[in-house]
Amino acid sequence: MMTRRDLLATPLALQAAAPTRFELACMTLPYSPFPFARALAGIRAAGFTRVAWGVTHEKRPALALEATPREAAELAKQTREAGLTPVMMFSTVMLEAAGAGAAHKRRVDQAAAAGIPYLLTFGKTAPGQYDAAVAALREVGPHAQQAGVTVLLKQHGGNTATGLDCLKMLREVNHPSVRMGYDAGNVLDYENNDPLPDIAACVSEIRALCLKDHRNTPKDEDCAPGFGEIDHYKLLLPLRRTGLTIPLVFENIFEPLVPRPAAPEGVDQLARRSREYMETVLRGLENHG
Repeated sequence: MMTRRDLLATPLALQAAAPTRFELACMTLPYSPFPFARALAGIRAAGFTRVAWGVTHEKRPALALEATPREAAELAKQTREAGLTPVMMFSTVMLEAAGAGAAHKRRVDQAAAAGIPYLLTFGKTAPGQYDAAVAALREVGPHAQQAGVTVLLKQHGGNTATGLDCLKMLREVNHPSVRMGYDAGNVLDYENNDPLPDIAACVSEIRALCLKDHRNTPKDEDCAPGFGEIDHYKLLLPLRRTGLTIPLVFENIFEPLVPRPAAPEGVDQLARRSREYMETVLRGLENHG
């Protein structure tokens, strides 16, 4: 049941909305040392039905910036034949880079050809060239809308350090096809900011979450949700009643303080455990009302 405290912490526009439909997906990113096909097989074996592409496998791009829409469609076909629906891909282009607008348009065309609804992007880790980042998003917005793709801005230090920083940028861009993909781990990591009040301030713009946790103690390190210092029950609480379908996409599934698995079977186990953890969180929030 929603308490009075919960209600007061929820934006008025969302208090009467229908429950959010959360969908779990795993990025291929944790499988970057291994072939793309092995990543798909492992993610499916770990119990996922949705996947996000990114970024490299065996030091080669999962999908090169120069790839044609037809090549993107072929990769999507391979993904679906593996039993997975692709829901997100990376732009791999910093918003402040020269030609970022045109490069993002190419990525939008790839996503549209692949039937991928979300293109994830972000800025450089150091501030500066703010106007260039805004201009790139303004350029890609109308193109994304025509293609049926939503560009998601996520936290990555610099101009995009926090949800509030991204919110400021999105308000300047002011386009319905440019929204936010929230990354709580990066908010805690890059700026040492608490993501809980930060996410609550930008709920209306969030269309997906990049799931990673972070520890400052005993070592400054990203890790899988549930192994860091972020309370994911509290993190998702403001998002429970948006009326939207929101992908929760695992970007980091690794244990802190220990070496990463040398074999893909070890990554499979971590992917399964991450899924089971977040399913536990979602069951609890659903039962809470």
